[in-house]
Amino acid sequence: MMQSRVMSFVEAIANVVVGYGVAVTTQVVVFPWFGLHASLGDAFILGLIFTAISIARSYCLRRLFERIRVRRTTQQRRRGGAPAA
Repeated sequence: MMQSRVMSFVEAIANVVVGYGVAVTTQVVVFPWFGLHASLGDAFILGLIFTAISIARSYCLRRLFERIRVRRTTQQRRRGGAPAA
């Protein structure tokens, strides 16, 4: 059974929100270990930057893997074989 578009969107939003929280918390905890001191406001901004980069990375990888899947399916159809799941 496939996931609905709405649930895919909800999952993506939840992933971004959790990732943002993890990024900010990690900065607040880990930065001082390396002598880096950022205010909570700075941590929030850095979290937004890291989150935007993560979204772009995830999107590019999804498109790459979709391109690979489509290419593989097209090649298998040309050979007369069933597409791999």
